Amino acid sequence: FVLFLFAYLVTVGGNLSILAAVLVEPKLHTPMYFFLGNLSVLDVGCISVTVPSMLSRLLSHKHAVPYGACLTQFFFFHLFVGVDCFLLTAMAYDRFLAICRPLTYSTGMSQTVQRMLVAASWACAFTNALTHTVAMSTLNFCGPNVINHFYCDLPQLFQLSCSSTQLNELLLFAVGFIMAGTPMALIVISYIHVAAAVLRIRSAEGRKKAFSTCGSHLTVVVIFYGSGIFNYMRLGSTKLSDKDKAVGIFNTVINPMLNPIIYSLRNPDVQSALWRMLTGRRLLAWGGLN
Repeated sequence: FVLFLFAYLVTVGGNLSILAAVLVEPKLHTPMYFFLGNLSVLDVGCISVTVPSMLSRLLSHKHAVPYGACLTQFFFFHLFVGVDCFLLTAMAYDRFLAICRPLTYSTGMSQTVQRMLVAASWACAFTNALTHTVAMSTLNFCGPNVINHFYCDLPQLFQLSCSSTQLNELLLFAVGFIMAGTPMALIVISYIHVAAAVLRIRSAEGRKKAFSTCGSHLTVVVIFYGSGIFNYMRLGSTKLSDKDKAVGIFNTVINPMLNPIIYSLRNPDVQSALWRMLTGRRLLAWGGLN
């Protein structure tokens, strides 16, 4: 209980700090940090869908989850994860324009384009989450309805169903190709162009700076897609092991907690913005005493 509560507080606090810095600091009013702010919102949403309900069940010792609450948790979890897929793609596109098309970057990544990319991400993710939730609601559960996990997700619900899940699994792979395969392909294509452009930079310092801005994003992409692929490619397993639980914890708890550290808190601009926020508050407090 204590470890999950600590992870939740650290994740929410870290991501909200990043969001506040992006909103308050004028220097961070750029496309890259606009997407980082949205990523922070998603991380808070993703962990808030699963961990608080788990903590309340641990405190009350009541492990039963109503069917409607399970489907609601399932919907919002897939909504946030779906937006994450497309947002990571938008961030790769932003790096592609900044490094490969610097002369047209301001027009290619204008505020209108940024808002359209985020709106499209939410619309596609909403459609995906709603489709899977409706399809899941058509399954029959005969009991005993005991989930070998701490939140409701596809592998666990498929295992409990006493009706055929073949159509649901086909739907998962078909939609998964659009939701995960297409963004992954676009990210890879973007970074092939980015790598080629960076290698043409003569300055060693310039190459290092370009790779450092892309390296953090690539780390987040590898962790996000790696854990997701492992989780959903094992749907045919007849028994879910403790390894599956560990992957689930990584997806819902560790990943949102690591993202601010990997992508934002290691960024000097974000660090300086957070420091100015803290010192600014202290100056206001001292001014009040005087």
